[in-house]
Amino acid sequence: MIELLAEPLAYGFMQRAFAVSVVAAVVCGVLSCWLVLIGWSLMGDAVSHAVLPGVVLAYLLGTPFAVGALVFGLLAVGLIGVVRDRSVIREDAAIGVVFTVLFALGLVLISVVPSQTDLNHILFGNLLGVSTADLAQVLVLGAVTLAVLLLRRRDLTLFAFDPTHAQAIGLSPRRLGAMLLGLLALTVVVALQAVGVVLVVAMLIIPGATARLLTDRIARMLLVAPALAAVCAVVGIYASYYLDTASGPMVVLAQGAAFTGAYLFAPRGGLLRRRRRAATHRRVAWAP
Repeated sequence: MIELLAEPLAYGFMQRAFAVSVVAAVVCGVLSCWLVLIGWSLMGDAVSHAVLPGVVLAYLLGTPFAVGALVFGLLAVGLIGVVRDRSVIREDAAIGVVFTVLFALGLVLISVVPSQTDLNHILFGNLLGVSTADLAQVLVLGAVTLAVLLLRRRDLTLFAFDPTHAQAIGLSPRRLGAMLLGLLALTVVVALQAVGVVLVVAMLIIPGATARLLTDRIARMLLVAPALAAVCAVVGIYASYYLDTASGPMVVLAQGAAFTGAYLFAPRGGLLRRRRRAATHRRVAWAP
């Protein structure tokens, strides 16, 4: 068993893959708690897809992918806000319009230079091809994002549960929402290298959703979600190494397995627990 665990760690590219995936998983896990509580799952999907043209343009200009991804992530957030606030279009429709148009723009840009851009690496990540510079970039952005999230966790939690009360005590819900969306864009950049554009949304939603099934307390969610995401990242990479499969999708599959387990067997909200409770209530109701 020790040899099985140690063998992948003998390679430098595997060490960097573990480091990047764990950092991305932890940052995404923490942010996912608020996205799930606020109901911004679709917003995470929008931002993660909208960065595609930024990644392609950064590749063509010879700049780091993170720069283009961050610019277009923030652009997507701004456009969604403009369409939502200055028209009769509701937020979900604005999100759908902006992210599909930007994602389509990215695909068009890729089709213009098909021989120079690896579509699979952009869409599904290149975890095993992470360089030392990429690792440093992920560590810095991840540390900044995580630090802001933890420092403002009380304000963000109040904003998630009761924005009216937050405004009454002097906080600005609009500014908190804008800050959270900016952190979402940064988090997408962090996770982009690990799982790519398409699967980033899974890392932004599944950990928080799984933690929500396991506990009703936000403080516990903030511990359970990143811990669970980090374990799934490690398990997914080990599985991809020995099964010879893509690393990013295996990380997401591991998170999906964890969510399924929580959905079925969670002590309070699990499906089997609810069915047993309902059966017990029926027996009590029909008892003589």
